[in-house]
Amino acid sequence: MNIQHGAARYAEGADQPVRGDVITGERYVARDWMDMEFANLWPRVWHLGAVTAEFEDEGDTVRHNFGRESVIMVRQADGSVRAFYNTCPHRGNRLVLGDVASSPRITCSYHGWQFDASGTLVKVQDPDDFPGGSPCGKVHLTELRCETWGPFVFWCMDDDAAPLIEWLAPLPEKLAGYGLETWVRAMNLSCDAPFNWKIIRDNFNESYHLPTIHPELSTFINDGLDDTVFAMYDSGHNAMWMKGHQATTRRQFDNVPAPLDDIARAWGVDPEAYAGRPGDIREAIIHAKRTLGPARGFTNYDSMTDQQLVDYFHCTLFPNLTLTMSPEQCQILRTEPHPTDPGKCIFQHWCLYPPVAGMAEVESPVGPIPLEHDAVQRHSVYGDGVSLGFVADQDLSIGSTQQQGLASRGFKGSILSYQEKRIQRFHELLNDMVLGAPTP
Repeated sequence: MNIQHGAARYAEGADQPVRGDVITGERYVARDWMDMEFANLWPRVWHLGAVTAEFEDEGDTVRHNFGRESVIMVRQADGSVRAFYNTCPHRGNRLVLGDVASSPRITCSYHGWQFDASGTLVKVQDPDDFPGGSPCGKVHLTELRCETWGPFVFWCMDDDAAPLIEWLAPLPEKLAGYGLETWVRAMNLSCDAPFNWKIIRDNFNESYHLPTIHPELSTFINDGLDDTVFAMYDSGHNAMWMKGHQATTRRQFDNVPAPLDDIARAWGVDPEAYAGRPGDIREAIIHAKRTLGPARGFTNYDSMTDQQLVDYFHCTLFPNLTLTMSPEQCQILRTEPHPTDPGKCIFQHWCLYPPVAGMAEVESPVGPIPLEHDAVQRHSVYGDGVSLGFVADQDLSIGSTQQQGLASRGFKGSILSYQEKRIQRFHELLNDMVLGAPTP
């Protein structure tokens, strides 16, 4: 199989060849596959660990448990953030047991060893009872690479991986106009989910499911195949541009449908004036945002393109991070592996918003929330009735039944359309890293 042509549109210079590797169910259910991922994949990629707003003072610490590892990120005296494995070099005890902490010393609860923010041992019991004298000043926490981009803090276990800004390419350049570095994470949700982490990655690498899983989006997001542009970058990351503030071209609309009509009115555009030509309202909203946006406090509009003012830019970063940009919201959607069970994962959903003078509340996937750091924060178990956001709930709803079907002897491998080519490439890159196959 060689997926090269078809109805789907790929951006110029952003199409990639694929080999046609068969995507069987084993990789979703087998413990051997999970072990190989822990050995060959996860140590070699950058991981999103926190947002910079969590590090106000020296000693502020954020813990990120990832699979079988635990990492702590700590603010330094100079304002930078460093990352360390969350393990005491004395006897291996976990140092930080909560999600966040703030203290000038990191103290092991087992024997009381204390480390400063730089990871240097500064106090032990009976310091002279060690070969070579006191270990203070000589012993350090094991450090990982830690870098920031925009409002995000990343860490990486691989000393040979490309610097973060290169690893993210070309997305920092394409997202620069949004001014993300000032945005506020107001929603921070996560859950334990009963399916492999790659199921949601596949889902976010295609828009084929939108008409069936998210039909209500079609009244204000154009999911028509001819109007959607896909991109696959040399870095291994993928993207999709989808027209917003325009109803789908998959079916006929005589008038501007709800809720797009109310969105238009909010920007002073009369939807009745677009009867018989509802698709034209997108351009009118662009003009209205250009005219009215800065006075309403949207200072980032001046640096955004017309496309960014109204459309949705959906970025899937290899291997497990999704960033969906709309003009006034950045969604982070991520799946991380369960420590021991390939049939489970941890799903995370963050939402960030630009700070707007006088705006105390924003509309989020779980309803109106205060525009302040982590105004809504919770961890749940999928299926317990706690929402992860109405669209995310729909995405997760198919995960359990897909996990069951992928484990069946009857599943012989995915049959993909041209518009799902990003899934094919994702799994071939995964094969190259996990199995050691050559990258084309």
